[in-house]
Amino acid sequence: MTVRKNKDNKTILEKLVVQWKTNPLFSTACVLVLMVILQTIALGFEFESFGAWFSHWSRNWINILRNNASVGIVALGMTFVIISGGIDLAVGSTLVAVGAVLMVCVNSYPDGLFTAMGMTGVPVYIIGIAAAMLMGALLGGVSGFLVAKQKLPAFIATLGMMKICRSVTQQVMQTAGVKVPSQFLAIANTKIGGQVILPIIYWLIIAVILHIVSRKTAFGRHVFAIGSNERAARLSGINVERVTWLVYVLSGFLVSIAAVIQVARIGSMDYANAGSGYEMDAIAAVVVGGTSMSGGKGSVVGTVLGMLIIAVMNNLLNLMGVPPFLREAFKGFIVVAAVLLQKKERNS
Repeated sequence: MTVRKNKDNKTILEKLVVQWKTNPLFSTACVLVLMVILQTIALGFEFESFGAWFSHWSRNWINILRNNASVGIVALGMTFVIISGGIDLAVGSTLVAVGAVLMVCVNSYPDGLFTAMGMTGVPVYIIGIAAAMLMGALLGGVSGFLVAKQKLPAFIATLGMMKICRSVTQQVMQTAGVKVPSQFLAIANTKIGGQVILPIIYWLIIAVILHIVSRKTAFGRHVFAIGSNERAARLSGINVERVTWLVYVLSGFLVSIAAVIQVARIGSMDYANAGSGYEMDAIAAVVVGGTSMSGGKGSVVGTVLGMLIIAVMNNLLNLMGVPPFLREAFKGFIVVAAVLLQKKERNS
């Protein structure tokens, strides 16, 4: 009886090891659980009651999720790009360009674009958001055109777009006086249950929709097929150029949503620094979430978990008093480790 028990325990352990090696979602979830435990310990337990401790713990989590909602949405678009075998380095600069278009549209100064014509309020906000989303999709479409039609390497095409978008936006907006109306801020700052959680809700809704798209639609299957073997996908009748172009359009569109949320949260945008590092954070979340940099493998759920790991790690390092510059080193270490694990899995 004792021998059978030991044998059963060994079998369970072996199954867990197999899951860890073969199931990226399982290994990512395990790492996230470990990070949450460490974060909980770092927050401490010196409170007068369990209710006070739980209130502090939940507020900390809401802050983490809200602060990372925008880059989390960007990472969802990056997931499709990387699964297709590409990369998008222009997401941060696209966010700045889209934010500038949005703020010009909703500018409440007397000489504002629509204010000067006597238009204010919700109609202007709708026009501004529509213009921002169109701009995001357009910029993503330009990158997609360069990659899909002109056959430029994705790294080069999006690197060029990154430089163009930010520099042109800074040049155009350097003398522009823009004021975002306080009513517009309700898009991201309206409280629900006493907490500002709308950015989190937007992020989760988009994640659910894109998970369905990736798993239940022809477009999603085609993205995986192209990333796995572009030649085989082409021979099977998939319009590789069109799907690749749409992937970058989707990425730009999602960046525009993140830009709207960010402008609505803060009420302004620093054209020099806004979105800076978003491309690296998004790529980190995607890779840590189990998506293969070589394409053809990954998931939206994994990206959400990967983003949570990065976010919790940043919060944990902050609680531990680690200097900001060293936090980036930890992030780089996690990305390298994730890629090495993927390589080991492929070789095994």
